[in-house]
Amino acid sequence: MLLYPLLLRLEGQPCLVVGGGQVAERKIESLLEVGARVTVISPALTPEIQRWVDEGKLRCHLREYQDGDAAGYMVVIAATDVSTVNEQVARDCLQRNILINAVDIPQLCNFFVPAVVRRGDLTIAISTNGCSPAIARRVREKLEATFGEEYGEYLRIMKSLREQVLREVPDPARRKAIFETLAEAGLLECIQAGDEQALKERIAKCLSSS
Repeated sequence: MLLYPLLLRLEGQPCLVVGGGQVAERKIESLLEVGARVTVISPALTPEIQRWVDEGKLRCHLREYQDGDAAGYMVVIAATDVSTVNEQVARDCLQRNILINAVDIPQLCNFFVPAVVRRGDLTIAISTNGCSPAIARRVREKLEATFGEEYGEYLRIMKSLREQVLREVPDPARRKAIFETLAEAGLLECIQAGDEQALKERIAKCLSSS
C-alpha cells in the first residue's frame, strides 16, 4: 500500500485523544507541541495528563467514549488499551470522514503518526505505515544523531537570506541562481565550526556573484 505523505498544520485546530494512559500521553504531547487544541476523553489519566489539564493546556471529559463524540474534530487519535474501544472510535470517525489514527489497528487508520525529528524549521518524518513503530523509532534515533541542532540555525539563516533575496532581487532567474549558490556554499560547515567570519564572507560572496 502506497501512501501520499502530507504534513498537517494543526496549530489552533481541534483534536481529540481517546485514552488517558502512557500511549495517549505521548500523542497528546506531540499535539500540544504543534499548538493543537486538544480534548481528552478517558475515565482515568496519567499524572502528566492531569497536570496539563490543571494547567489549562487541554480539555478533558472523565468518562468513556460515546458514539458521536468525534464530531467536530479535525483529527482523532484512539489510544486506549482496549481494542474494542479503539475500533468503536475508528469506525465512528470513518463514518464521518474524520482523520483517525487507532493505535495498533492500522487497517482502521486513514493516517499514521510518524516518528519525527525536529531541528528548528527542519522536520523529518519517519513512517512504517503502522507496521513497526519500534523500527520507526530506531530510524529516528539514527537521524537525530546525524542532524544536529545546528540545522535549526542553518535554516534560520537561509530563511532570512531567502526573504532578503525575494525583497531585493526582482529577476526570477537571478533569484534562483542565488538560492542554488547559497545551498552549495558550505554555510552549514561554517555554523558547525563556529566560524562566523567565514560564514559572513561566504554569504556575501553568494549574494554578489550570481
